[in-house]
Amino acid sequence: MHGLILGLLITPPLAADSNNARVTDVLSAYNDHPRVHSLIVARDGEIILEEVFRGPDTTTPVNIKSLAKTFMGALTGAALHQGLIDSMDTPVVSLLGERLPDESEPQLQEVTLAHLLTMSSGLQRTSGGGYGAWVNSANWVEHALTRPFVEAPGEAMQYSTGDFHILGAALTQASGQTLLALSREWIGGPLNIRIPAWDRDPQGIYFGGNNMRLSPRALLQLGELYRNDGVSNGERVLAEGWVETSWTPRVRSPWSGDDYGFGWFIRQAQGLDIYYGRGYGGQMLYVIPELALTVVITADPTPPSDRGGDVDRLHHILEQQLIPALREEAQNQLG
Repeated sequence: MHGLILGLLITPPLAADSNNARVTDVLSAYNDHPRVHSLIVARDGEIILEEVFRGPDTTTPVNIKSLAKTFMGALTGAALHQGLIDSMDTPVVSLLGERLPDESEPQLQEVTLAHLLTMSSGLQRTSGGGYGAWVNSANWVEHALTRPFVEAPGEAMQYSTGDFHILGAALTQASGQTLLALSREWIGGPLNIRIPAWDRDPQGIYFGGNNMRLSPRALLQLGELYRNDGVSNGERVLAEGWVETSWTPRVRSPWSGDDYGFGWFIRQAQGLDIYYGRGYGGQMLYVIPELALTVVITADPTPPSDRGGDVDRLHHILEQQLIPALREEAQNQLG
């Protein structure tokens, strides 16, 4: 039996015994997706759908895989607000200090924080076929920084988690604090969310861009932070203008064809701009400002996964079923 339907789009909230067939079909579609664990839909910050199909409940931290890159985008926006960094055009070599390898290619001097946040450093990628050698190396930061350049910095997205780990190392070095401490102080506290410790590299640097653990409810608050222009409970958390900057297309994914900003993919459907973060297996965070919607999906994070196929199916349910169902419910409530 499906869980409580709390309301849809406008007040008054939808009764729990609503007979909206399209909403029921949406829940069935998510339930039929073999990897999906949970769904949360909120409008204007109020949860209107919350369902656990299988797996942990929505308050339990789960592995969000590469959706951690979206969190890292928020942490960078908070670092800008806190004055730890001055500009996204800052060369990363100026922040790495002793973590900068003795031998690296001259082009490394051109790599900026913006290049890392868009995974367009130009360094040979450490995701995909390069992932195993990278995470089994003795020094992840050095390994990532000493990959050969396959493109000029800023030229195109490589999709490389190593770029985000370099960014994490830069924030760690510049602040003198761990990413966990920064995350709890600058994001966890203001959003009132729990951020457990997660994986670290051999030098003790927390993994930038993968394997964080956050609950679906915590992910909802992260999405709401962006929907509210970087402000939570009246407190500015992210630098002013950071959300608009993050949602500005900068590169394009060679796999999905979607644009990418600072930690967020960007696509259009149903006449709407849809901003989303994603992680392996179907960990998803969507923000649709025009509908005041934030949508969280968690899923089985373990291999094997159909990678793009899993996410394409989730996009389809959101765009072709969930959004039309919400619009229909709004019309029904208006009479």
